[in-house]
Amino acid sequence: MKQPEGAIKAVLMDEAAIRRAMMRITHEIIEKNKGCDSLCLVGIRRGGVPLAELLKENLMRVEGTEVPCGSLDIALFRDDLDHDSAGHAHSMHTITDREKLPFDINGRDVVLVDDVICTGRTIRAAIEALFSNGRPATVQLAVLVDRGHRELPIRPDYVGKNVPTSHEESVSVQTNAPDGVTAVYLCAK
Repeated sequence: MKQPEGAIKAVLMDEAAIRRAMMRITHEIIEKNKGCDSLCLVGIRRGGVPLAELLKENLMRVEGTEVPCGSLDIALFRDDLDHDSAGHAHSMHTITDREKLPFDINGRDVVLVDDVICTGRTIRAAIEALFSNGRPATVQLAVLVDRGHRELPIRPDYVGKNVPTSHEESVSVQTNAPDGVTAVYLCAK
């Protein structure tokens, strides 16, 4: 993961706190879905992928079931791309295997996983990308940090930590960083 942007103001969660929050989310997912037989996990690149893998490990540890886990590149589905006068998005990307999941999501309960939710625009793009792969029975959202500032009516089903922030602050989640540090930081922009 990249280094925190801006000056670090506070450490919001250390590695132990992240693991505890993700284990709590794991139990909430199991309870809501009455097990994990129909589940699959989809991490949003970049930050959601290591968290989806952690959820997969937790589900295996708790339920003894291997849950399909994939990652989704949402770059092509962002609404902040260039648009022409007809409103069509233009991207340097073409649809590739990066946008495809390695398993069938039709009729499954999909848990989208991301590190931080703010405006909701990333999640909107992820839902669009997800539906380009099939039609799930349900789509649920798990995030490690909810920092508020929503611009779209999107609310996570599972939250590790709510962190009220100002527009002059950012939240940086570091997992498997080169220096070995795993933490969540509050940063000044």
